[in-house]
Amino acid sequence: MSRKQLDRTLLVLAALVAFALPLVVTSPTYLQILILLFFYAYLTTSWNLVGGFAGVLPLGHSVFVGIGAYTSSILTLQYGVSPWIGMLAGGVLAAIIGMVIGLPTFRMRGAYFCLCTIAFAEGIRVMVENIDNIGPLHINGPRGLLIPLKDPSFWNYQFMSKLPYYYIILILLILVLGLTWFISRSKIGYYLAAGGEEPEAAAALGINVANYKLFAMAMSCFLTALAGTFYAQLMLYFYPKGLMGLDLSFEIAFIALIGGRGTIAGPVIGALLLRPLNEFTRIYLSDMLPGLHLVIFGLILILVMLYLPKGLTAPLAAIYDRLARKITVQGDAK
Repeated sequence: MSRKQLDRTLLVLAALVAFALPLVVTSPTYLQILILLFFYAYLTTSWNLVGGFAGVLPLGHSVFVGIGAYTSSILTLQYGVSPWIGMLAGGVLAAIIGMVIGLPTFRMRGAYFCLCTIAFAEGIRVMVENIDNIGPLHINGPRGLLIPLKDPSFWNYQFMSKLPYYYIILILLILVLGLTWFISRSKIGYYLAAGGEEPEAAAALGINVANYKLFAMAMSCFLTALAGTFYAQLMLYFYPKGLMGLDLSFEIAFIALIGGRGTIAGPVIGALLLRPLNEFTRIYLSDMLPGLHLVIFGLILILVMLYLPKGLTAPLAAIYDRLARKITVQGDAK
């Protein structure tokens, strides 16, 4: 068995296990935990398109989750549009706003870029939190939006059990991972990497670094907004501070940095580690110290940056490479 065949076999097995998991895990509580795990892996993978491959560090992506949730929910509540159509509309709106934010901020670097993305995100959140109506659109200010129950159906994006939500977010995660894999191995991915690591050298070679970063930003924002619609339909209630606050933005970035920024598997590995930890601290320790999970994430991030600057993916990839070599050598010997 060659290395490529081994990689494909393991990926197919992982996908089959993920699809078959609900046959074993039937508890709605555990299914909800798995749904949220896939949800955060999806969010972080979407963020990784710009935060990993483009070499910048945006810290305001929660605002695009909110844009997706608000757009689809308002279209559904006020105009009777299916959330599936609203999901696409929210994605397009988020992509446009992302490019508007990216045009001035991509001229900055390092901490200045991070601070600008935080400022834009917080500005939009505060605006949403303090306004009840934008023209004919009712956003209900800090009270948020409550989505009423409808007849369970695919078109209404509401179901009787957690199982359809599980498969929807799993399919979305597989699609965004496939898109990330394709981009990372395409000309666009190489240009993004070059522009992120050495922008002056890339520009000297004729690469329009700003345009490729704007493309990555638009794609990342579009995909992130799709997750906002999913979250709104899963929870049926959301409010600005909970969905668009900086906590979510920081958590997405922490997951990517700890798992392995700019890698395919990093967001998934980071989510597998940090989401259960977050749930544990939220359930057992949040009463003692609110926001403790972010403190723990920060400590883990410090340790990872000191001893594993490329994230947890690097040592795991090294272990996998050694095992793969042994397996392929044994297969050739036979």
